[in-house]
Amino acid sequence: MNFRTLLLAAALMGAPAAYAETRAVIDTNMGSIELSLDETKAPQTVANFVQYAEKGFYNHTVFHRVIDGFMIQGGGLTSDLLEKPTQKAIVNEADNGLKNTAGTIAMARTAAPNSATSQFFINLADNDFLNFKNKTTAGWGYAVFGKVTGGMDVVQKIAKQRTGYQRSFSDVPLKPVIIEKVRILKKGGK
Repeated sequence: MNFRTLLLAAALMGAPAAYAETRAVIDTNMGSIELSLDETKAPQTVANFVQYAEKGFYNHTVFHRVIDGFMIQGGGLTSDLLEKPTQKAIVNEADNGLKNTAGTIAMARTAAPNSATSQFFINLADNDFLNFKNKTTAGWGYAVFGKVTGGMDVVQKIAKQRTGYQRSFSDVPLKPVIIEKVRILKKGGK
């Protein structure tokens, strides 16, 4: 190896790892929300979201839980508040170092740590209590897998909707906030 090749090799070894990013857009009846999804830190979660999006699963679902100052949640119920059948639950990647800060997108789940399927939420505030603490049922947290890069004004507009009780759900927008579709613009890669 000559000196130039050695320098190039040394420079490449010290280069930061490439950020694998998938870009997506959530089109709603109130506007569009642009996302950057982090495949490097949440590969299974991003793959799960992309798979649902590409199959058209999110088309005509709603943001069914809206709590101003906390989060907006959607991706699993029809406008009649009927739950759509989902695929198998995924492994919780909440221990990936990403935090539930304002403008991040994370997976919704039940009390069981590894129960996330299709539903997601967008944080409206820094929700530290949702972050990974430890690998116990109470400490697992909620897996962040990306962030809003455009349309945070749309997220805030959704957050300001009047809500109430419908069926067995609370915090449901009185005027449905419909997810018309989720588009995957660019798939990341390493």
